[in-house]
Formats: sequence, C-alpha cells, structure tokens
Amino acid sequence: MHKFPGFSKQALAFLGDLKKHNDREWFTPRKAVYEEQLRLPMIELVRAIHGEMLSFAPQYVGEPAKCVFRVYRDTRFSKDKTPYKTHIAASFSHNALEKRGAGYYLGVSPESVDIAGGLYAPEPDVLLAVRTRIADDPAAFRKTFDTPKIKKIVGKPRGESAVRPPKGFAADHPAIDLIKRKQHVFFEHLDSAIATTPKLFGEVLKRFEAMTPMIRFFDQALIDRRL
Repeated sequence: MHKFPGFSKQALAFLGDLKKHNDREWFTPRKAVYEEQLRLPMIELVRAIHGEMLSFAPQYVGEPAKCVFRVYRDTRFSKDKTPYKTHIAASFSHNALEKRGAGYYLGVSPESVDIAGGLYAPEPDVLLAVRTRIADDPAAFRKTFDTPKIKKIVGKPRGESAVRPPKGFAADHPAIDLIKRKQHVFFEHLDSAIATTPKLFGEVLKRFEAMTPMIRFFDQALIDRRL
C-alpha cells in the first residue's frame, strides 16, 4: 500500500536547518521552500490517508489542508519565543465535534515520526462524559485497546491519572483504574528515516485503524450527550 511516496530528504534537512536558524530573518525568504517541500506534501499525505479512512472512520475525513498545523508557534504563554515549529504535523478529528473529542495525530521531524490517537487534553465536561461511559460499560471499553492485535500494533494507551476517584464515582468500582485516567492516548515514535520512504503511508494507516475503536468509544460518548 504505497499511496504517498514519502517526504523528500530535503524536507527533513530543511526542518533541521530551521531548528538551527529559528528566526524570521532566516525563514521568510525560504517560506516557499517550506510550502513546496513540507506543507503541500503533508496535505497530499492527509488526502491519501483520508481516502483509506473512508472505509473505517469516515466521520474523521475532512478538508486535508485544514488538518495540517501551521508552522507558526503560539508563544504568548511560553518562555520559548522561537517563532516556528521544527516539525510538520496534522490532526484528524470527528466532523461533528469541532475538535472537542478524541482524534488522531501525525507528526514528522528529523528526529522521529510520531503517531498518536485518543483523548489527550479533554475539557472537564468531555472527560466527565467519557468517564461516565467507561463506568457504564467497562468491558466494552477494554475491548477497544486490550486485544492481542491492538497491543501488537500500538501497545497500550498512556496518560495521567487522578490520585483520588473522581467526584461521583465509587472508589470500589471495578474499573476505577480506567475512570481515574485523565488521558487515554496511544503514542508511538518511529525512526525518522521512514518519513522519506513509501512505507510511511502504510505504517501510519495501520496504526490509525488500530486506534479507531477506542477513539470511536470516546466520541460516541460525546455524541450521545450532545457535547
């Protein structure tokens, strides 16, 4: 399955140079190179992924260009004032939830290819809806991540947990370990060398497909409660 040829070696080299020269004086005259070598290829990769997601996650298929993150960093609340991101990334979220729910993530840098999916930083009402659904049917939730196939492809979901049981949930609930979780995220680093090969497309796609049952579980909880 090779529907994207990979990024060029020049693209990764550009990101490496940007890390060394992260300022407007260096980037501005080279913005067209960024567009050609990184942003446009990422849009094409997202489009190719969308084409396959129609068969297993059609609700997450949208406008490819809108899925790709801007190169500009938000430095308002950061001590790091460098203006540009030194990776290229895209996210995939449910069309009905306005990015409030779970989703998929892909990032490419000279250091690694990062593939992730799940619920990362939910708002309080979103987290409550998800916890409630887990409490109501923990067996169904475990099936979304606790199978040999899913474990082999993406491992186990990660994330921080609350110290105490959340308000409204019994401490002796059989799934309290899952209910206490603040995040549920699959995350995997691949060698950056794969980014410049046709293998990238298939490696991303098989992980996205493996993550889908858990992502759907979360988002269905929000859709049912109309959050």
